[in-house]
Amino acid sequence: MGYKGPISQRQRRFGEELQRQRVAAGLSAAEAGALVGMGGPAVSHTEAGRITLNAERLEIWLDAYGCTDSAYRATLAEMGRSAGKGWWSEYENKVSPLALDLAETEDRSVRVENYEMLYIPGVLQLRSYTEAIFEDADGGTDIADAVRFRLDRQRILDESRDFHFVIHEAALRMRFAGDAVMRAQLIHLLDLAERPNITIQVLPFTAAKKPPSPNSFLFCEPGCLDLSTVIVDAPGRAEHYGDPESIVAYRQMFEQLRDLALPAVDTAEPRRGTASRDSWGILHHLLYLIQV
Repeated sequence: MGYKGPISQRQRRFGEELQRQRVAAGLSAAEAGALVGMGGPAVSHTEAGRITLNAERLEIWLDAYGCTDSAYRATLAEMGRSAGKGWWSEYENKVSPLALDLAETEDRSVRVENYEMLYIPGVLQLRSYTEAIFEDADGGTDIADAVRFRLDRQRILDESRDFHFVIHEAALRMRFAGDAVMRAQLIHLLDLAERPNITIQVLPFTAAKKPPSPNSFLFCEPGCLDLSTVIVDAPGRAEHYGDPESIVAYRQMFEQLRDLALPAVDTAEPRRGTASRDSWGILHHLLYLIQV
């Protein structure tokens, strides 16, 4: 059965994984199709994300391709049978398809790693901070939907999944939202850092080396590292990567950023020494600098 409407990032990724497995096994589209009673063109459409694939055919293909990784098979099967519906569905035709893809990708994740250079990460933003970001955009109704959508994304901040944020000091010093909003936003970060599933680190201007990535990015892992998705900020859009090389490269980048950043905010740790010795200290130092 063919999909109705635009092909989502999840559908494209499902097809790409099927093609990657088939090519690695050395089978042609026609040979793979013969295993499940499909023609070569139908296999190509499936691998392009245009038509669905039932669970029985998926199992036959993965067996034939020599795929024995149980976590990969289970996660891929879930990706294939998903209807792609969730809280984000009410925003169809209200926000961009890229935004909908982002929400679905986050929702499927059990671990999210996020590096941000100029803004507070979206799921950590206060309403007033988000409104300041969108206030110069055109179209009042669209702005309201965009703000509400970003705030609704924050429902993923529950303890069933882990979050690790590395935020550049530049993002913490930006005052475009006004001093009162920025002060409230810094306090909000400290409050969120108390949650056991949220880790926040600050990458200071004084870091010993330059950051390994010139762009902000999001690393979403759905329970199987090989099926992770990297979302990289680019001018006017976001690029999605799911190839093995990108997954390895961006995972290594985040590990490097984690090592370069100050130690994570730990509200249970007794405070000693200078204000900038760790991420907790620099957040409080920046709070001290904002007079409201």
